[in-house]
Amino acid sequence: MSDEEDGGSLYVLTAVLLTPAQFPAVLGDDFPEACAHLGVEPAAEGYGLVLGQDEEGARWTVVVDDVSLVAAAIASWDCGIEYDLSPDERTIVASLAGWPLELTVSTAGIPEPHDPQQGADGTGRVPLAPPSADAWGPVQRRLGADQIAREWADWRERVAQDGGAAAAAHPGLARALEEAAGYVRQAPPPGRVRSAFADEGVRTLRADGPGWSLVARTGGPAFVLLDEEPGGVLSVPGEGEAGLPELSRLLAALDGVATRPA
Repeated sequence: MSDEEDGGSLYVLTAVLLTPAQFPAVLGDDFPEACAHLGVEPAAEGYGLVLGQDEEGARWTVVVDDVSLVAAAIASWDCGIEYDLSPDERTIVASLAGWPLELTVSTAGIPEPHDPQQGADGTGRVPLAPPSADAWGPVQRRLGADQIAREWADWRERVAQDGGAAAAAHPGLARALEEAAGYVRQAPPPGRVRSAFADEGVRTLRADGPGWSLVARTGGPAFVLLDEEPGGVLSVPGEGEAGLPELSRLLAALDGVATRPA
């Protein structure tokens, strides 16, 4: 892939989607916030983020507006199929120094990955970098919720009758559920509530707000992570498990206002 700004080449390592329904948790609580983190407008169709190295090994994140192309590449890679991701230069929206995500791969035959000099991308900003693992804050909280969604079966088994009931009394949890209910009454920014297919008739829900993240499955339990509880996970059993009686109704209502993949 060539870079229209300096005529160099980018050796693509991976790519991710930045759309209202799917975006890296490290970038924000919702789609507009994620776009603002990268300095791009929250276009309704979204973007693709292409992460790679230039000929000198420097890390670059290229934002492109050809979402379909990036989605096709990701789907192919997930199936173990080779795919040459080479977006047209006309689709490039921004070329940003650094990577917002942690990558453990690199391009053979060129120098080890390193950040280009500050300002090399013309923005004057510090190169993008993945979050620190040594701190707890909004980014780590959102990443924790994403991990629970990926490992749902394991976390589902951890829901104990008394643990859920105790968590239900936590003031931070009550605040998070109340704010989540507010999204049903007044639509939140795009991507603040997202719904994805989980199983026949079941959806996985992700919702975020100031200081909290929620991950749940319709008809099942919910897990809430709080900025004020470093590393902690509060669980609320689902229907029939001594959970909050209004939980199932709340999850169904959130699913009704959630952003869904196209």
